[in-house]
Amino acid sequence: MDQLIPLISEVGFPIVVTLFLLYRIEAKLDLVVQSIQSLPERMKV
Repeated sequence: MDQLIPLISEVGFPIVVTLFLLYRIEAKLDLVVQSIQSLPERMKV
């Protein structure tokens, strides 16, 4: 248990940063997917 607390404090920050960046990328990927799905409709006109 004594070794677990320093490990969490050392690894916790990179995990939080990674999760934050993944959340931001997910929102942008949703916009890309919507754009790709609407592309055939735009190509018809």
